[in-house]
Amino acid sequence: MRASWLLPIGLLGIGLVASVAVGAPPAGDDVLKPLSVQMATRGEAALTKGDAAAAIDAYEAALAADPKNVGAFVGIARAYEKLGLPGKAVKYYREALALNPSDLTALEGQGKALIARGATARAQVNLARIKALCKADCSAAARLQMALNTATTTAAAEPAKPAVAAKN
Repeated sequence: MRASWLLPIGLLGIGLVASVAVGAPPAGDDVLKPLSVQMATRGEAALTKGDAAAAIDAYEAALAADPKNVGAFVGIARAYEKLGLPGKAVKYYREALALNPSDLTALEGQGKALIARGATARAQVNLARIKALCKADCSAAARLQMALNTATTTAAAEPAKPAVAAKN
């Protein structure tokens, strides 16, 4: 019987929370948080200066502020490419593409990182996706095609490696 006064207060609290939630303007899913944008800008500046480690730190801070920042994932991938780690780059391009499957920058970057890993067939898939997205002339497709052509030419020019005999 003593707790009967809690019921109206509890309902009042629920009503207050509901009215605040309903009265709040909806936040757009496509709008990035300003701190995330600011940190991504710092990452881009560090990458431009050639400081890949500082760029990764800034881009990771951008993702901590807003995990929907596709550009931050792409930035981290580009930084890992500069560090000579195309496998890690592929992973971050994949994260960017999970958020936006039609991001041409991520598709092109991932394709080039795949080429660096020797996965030209998978890079061809990215090229096909880019061409499907770009109905007109597309510079991303042209750059990826050029990278594929270079990789194919280089692979054809290299002598075959001798097979290593298996030891019994």
